[in-house]
Amino acid sequence: MLRDYLESHGVACELVARESGRANLIARLAGTGDGPSLALLGHLDVVPAVAEDWMHPPFSGHLDDDGFVWGRGAADMKNEVATRAVAFAALASEGFRPRGDLLLVAVADEEEGLSDVGASWLVRERPELRVDYVLNEGAAERLTLTDGRTVVTLAVGEKAAINVRITALGTPTASTVAVPGENAVARLAELIQRLDRYRPRPRLTPATQRLLEALLDRAVSDDGQLGAAIAEATALHPAFDDLVAPLFASTYAATQLHGSDALNVVPARASVDVDARLVPGTTTDDVLRELAEGLGDDVPHRVELLTEVMGGSSSPVDTAFVDRLTELLADVDPDAVVVPTVLNGFTDSHYFREQFGSYAYGFWAARHTPYDVVAAGVHGNDERIHRDDLGYAAELELRLCRALLG
Repeated sequence: MLRDYLESHGVACELVARESGRANLIARLAGTGDGPSLALLGHLDVVPAVAEDWMHPPFSGHLDDDGFVWGRGAADMKNEVATRAVAFAALASEGFRPRGDLLLVAVADEEEGLSDVGASWLVRERPELRVDYVLNEGAAERLTLTDGRTVVTLAVGEKAAINVRITALGTPTASTVAVPGENAVARLAELIQRLDRYRPRPRLTPATQRLLEALLDRAVSDDGQLGAAIAEATALHPAFDDLVAPLFASTYAATQLHGSDALNVVPARASVDVDARLVPGTTTDDVLRELAEGLGDDVPHRVELLTEVMGGSSSPVDTAFVDRLTELLADVDPDAVVVPTVLNGFTDSHYFREQFGSYAYGFWAARHTPYDVVAAGVHGNDERIHRDDLGYAAELELRLCRALLG
């Protein structure tokens, strides 16, 4: 469908697949070679949806009377793929000749990201995808703060990730003669509670320092007052409990449990798998140190790192891309201030940063869909986006391409 739409506007497209049925699309407007290059990036896959839990069928594209388009991927991120395709097609139709190459890249595997058939594979196989700038998903918040200011977020980086297994050690026995205090499952429960209560020391990165200084309108440093400054910034909007507070320290979330294979056997070991999201620059030694600090040494256990540290990259704020985007937003949304931020989650931006050294940013302009609607819908039920935001974002992306590459 996407290829057919682009080809109907005179755009030559290439479908590239490592696995049958999971193709990636690449389209290019060749530049003159005397300016920066830009890739409009998006993923085509979505997370599952249970139809009976939705007000409208999740794959119907229902348009309601209030102007909202309903469906899985409406906010993550078929909306962004659609507006970028429209902007790209419009530029091709008008004969736009960019100074640097303009690419549209739609990839197959981002949500799970484990099959190595999307961006992770594509950047290795196609070195010609090297670009100076990447516009990807990542930030779409337009929020009015308690002090009256309005901010629009621009994602300049992401936290890193690592998977960890914590295994409690105990005495195996029949459940009928279990020894109090030596049950690995009970010991694991204690370790999980400690992990849930643990708060690593906050610290600044260049990106989070810029965010904090933009929100507080003053200089901040990594000193004894950092915690108070983070709390002050977080209090500026209820959403900042999720969007700001977790960015300054690693988080450790227990997600999957492993215990006995038999109901009547107390196991020698019981484990929990942990999804750890790390401040960029955190090493495996840092992870082990923080877990030792949070778990203590009085409950027998061991810690196993299941993966290497993944992601955790960022791009500078002082670039031509950010300057042009800020200028455009000042024109269309003059009351809003652009603030850089870092994402808790994972996107494909880090593949382009790490493989090519590209400056990758996450942004999609929204004025008509309330933040709480977007936040509840992404990976949740009743995902939807207002149709006026589709036109608003497409127009802004069109203008951004002209401003940066024209």
